[in-house]
Amino acid sequence: MDEDAVISRAVEMIRRGTLDQKHEAVRELARLGAAAVDPVITVLVEEEDNDLRWYLSQVLATIGGPAIEPMILSLQMVPDDDARRYLAAALGTIGKPAVDPLIGLLTHDREDVRGFAALALCRIGQPAVEPLLEMMDTTDGIPHTCAALTLWKMGELGPEALSDYFKRKKEEE
Repeated sequence: MDEDAVISRAVEMIRRGTLDQKHEAVRELARLGAAAVDPVITVLVEEEDNDLRWYLSQVLATIGGPAIEPMILSLQMVPDDDARRYLAAALGTIGKPAVDPLIGLLTHDREDVRGFAALALCRIGQPAVEPLLEMMDTTDGIPHTCAALTLWKMGELGPEALSDYFKRKKEEE
């Protein structure tokens, strides 16, 4: 069976299968790796079924590295906020390998793109703290503010890092 047929069959199983069949379909798509990334993103973007989108985001998160760049591009281009929310969640689940591309999106000229990147970085947590602090040191304006707000929204970890950052800055003056 060719990859397109496997992908179509697995997506259909996620759509209509039992819970066990859905989980097996996610594993099957993830085993395809990079070959499944673009077709999975296409279905995730085109479908409005959030249950299906959630499972497909799990596929992308499991694939990991090869899915990062296509998801980053989709976050910038796809108009559907729900689809972008699932893409951001998948990027956040991938974790540290997605930090630098997401940090890059904090300089994007569109506020919504920056917001989805910030959500993913908050989900990543600790691995994003130092790069966000570095961004605060090396930028000003909107990127600086986005880095600070992302840290602030990160929960206990981020505000503590921000407090230390501002104490250090004050001591440097």
